[in-house]
Amino acid sequence: MDTEALAGRITAGDRRALARAITLVESRRPDHRADAAALLDRLAGTGREALRLGLSGAPGVGKSTFIEAFGMMLTERGLRVAVLAVDPSSSRSGGSILGDKTRMERLARAPGAFIRPSPSQTHLGGVAQRTREAVALCEAAGFDLVLIETVGVGQSETVVAELSDVFVLLLAPGGGDELQGVKRGIMEAADVILINKADGAMREAAMRTRSDYAGALRLLRRRPQDPDDFPKALCVSAAEESGLTEAWAEITALAEWRREHGHWQARRAAQARHWFEEAVREGLLARLTADPDTRARLETLGAQVEAGRASPAAAAARALALLEPAPPGAEDG
Repeated sequence: MDTEALAGRITAGDRRALARAITLVESRRPDHRADAAALLDRLAGTGREALRLGLSGAPGVGKSTFIEAFGMMLTERGLRVAVLAVDPSSSRSGGSILGDKTRMERLARAPGAFIRPSPSQTHLGGVAQRTREAVALCEAAGFDLVLIETVGVGQSETVVAELSDVFVLLLAPGGGDELQGVKRGIMEAADVILINKADGAMREAAMRTRSDYAGALRLLRRRPQDPDDFPKALCVSAAEESGLTEAWAEITALAEWRREHGHWQARRAAQARHWFEEAVREGLLARLTADPDTRARLETLGAQVEAGRASPAAAAARALALLEPAPPGAEDG
């Protein structure tokens, strides 16, 4: 693959080239992984940055409706918006519906928008394994906002905070019991909580829910990278397209505050270090499974753990020892 030509088309804003590049980074083939690494390395020097917005919420909360209304508002203002929507994969077949373009039909047709659904491939954290690389590609393509939609709410959803500059949690109107149902971890990771469906008969319930969460957020420990009034809870209605302007104003105000006080780059540097370490872990596992003899020894160790003849920790230590070079003269002996 001519990665230099592909990189040039991406930086020129070619959406088909961007889609092709995301397909490349999602591939598990060794030759594709090498091409993807070369492409990302070539694009790393563009210096382009987008606002990375992570969005999570329980199924049925209206994430797709919100993203479409929110994205349309921003594209009408002249901003370029990329949406990376992660669909859950079947643990049996590995397949995904990937219906986000169907659910966001208006936004999918908008000239300033790009929607890319990706299967989670059973990867924990609510994001696909290569979402971080897809974000980098969208930034190199010149998008102003990259919105990362996660699979759904869960404790592991906090992984999206390692990909985003601002993390938004979308909730539906409710109260009391629902407040207990959301994990503390994801509430601590959220920068902005938006109560959706604040319209019609649900408007009052939405206002009460916003008040409940605003009170809960005040009990959480303040973070040094935030101004005093963050994190905060707001009401929006994706159906009526109300509250979206206010939500965008709060998101951009937080992002600008972090830029001005040096937290933006510090956060991105920490995220880069995190994903470097993840890539090293992934590479170690790939090395362990690449060699047939080593893979067979791993199977033997796994069988010993299953049979109760070895503890998981001890078996893992012996597996990692397979990566160590043999001492001089070991083969001769």
